[in-house]
Amino acid sequence: MPAVKAIVATDPTGPLTVGTVIRRDPGPRDVLIEIVWSGVCHSDIHTVRGDWGPVQYPLAVGHEIAGIVTAVGDEVTSHAVGDRVGVGCMVGSCRECDNCRAGQEQYCERGFVATYAGVDEDGTVTQGGYATHVVVAEDFVLRIPDALPFDKVAPLLCAGITTFSPLRHWNVGPGMRVAVVGMGGLGHLAVKIAHAMGAEVTVLSQSLRKRDDGLAFGADHFYATSDPATFTTLARSFDLILNTVSAPLVLDDYLGLLALDGTFVSVGAPPEPASVTLFTLFTNRRRFAGSSIGGIRETQEMLDFCAEHGVVPEVEVIAADQINKAWEKVVAGDVRYRYVIDISTLAQG
Repeated sequence: MPAVKAIVATDPTGPLTVGTVIRRDPGPRDVLIEIVWSGVCHSDIHTVRGDWGPVQYPLAVGHEIAGIVTAVGDEVTSHAVGDRVGVGCMVGSCRECDNCRAGQEQYCERGFVATYAGVDEDGTVTQGGYATHVVVAEDFVLRIPDALPFDKVAPLLCAGITTFSPLRHWNVGPGMRVAVVGMGGLGHLAVKIAHAMGAEVTVLSQSLRKRDDGLAFGADHFYATSDPATFTTLARSFDLILNTVSAPLVLDDYLGLLALDGTFVSVGAPPEPASVTLFTLFTNRRRFAGSSIGGIRETQEMLDFCAEHGVVPEVEVIAADQINKAWEKVVAGDVRYRYVIDISTLAQG
């Protein structure tokens, strides 16, 4: 099993350092990818810090991967050497349960194999995209359309599909009134995608600081949730509210913004339990729901949709040696709107 250069965490609290991780030997249905760009997600930080449970170190995180195919197994049919490809949040699943057979691998009944800190098919711990190379089963490798800028596409593999999936599932389109709560790494893509789907889009942000950005990304309206009048003005206004923030919310206030048969769906989740008054749901037959990432088929649909509609994330490209400072800014919320690591700076460093 070859060792490849990587940015690794060696403990929960220390800085990331340059080291190596072990990749499994490619099998007949595997794809070897030279990683070119790797997106930075807040989930990377939560995982390394142990916020979501203990992990095994050293660990390379990163589940927004864009790269070039450099080798394929003898039985690979969907990808070829030289292809631009992507890898998102999962690299495997049982492929046998009802959910997997339905193309919903993200809800695999046995649990999908996470791109990092998961258990790979050979029993080793999976290592993520802050590295020069990765080996992935062809069924979990995505085609990157030529129309998408290679240096910007990586965040679509997590933030893009996380917001696209609920918008597609709840049939967002012309005539629908959609509110996006928060306009960070997830929220700004939710605005762009919902706008491209034809919805009337409103941003609900804590302040008006990002108002100009929101309108430029396709929002029709922008309101500050720190102003109590917002919840009176917008009562019963929306068919769908997509919550992208992980900070605690007064959920009854937001549920009160839903029209008849409206849905509040959350892709952001605070660590604390959430409280909802059921009578708020009874009024207007409202729904409260959650959503994860998308399956492989839907993720490819998302990439093709973004290519067709010119939807790309707002990114800042960083060198590998800037990663610790970038993490500090992610934690502080000082990012507009996603960081992407130029992995060539790791390979050359």
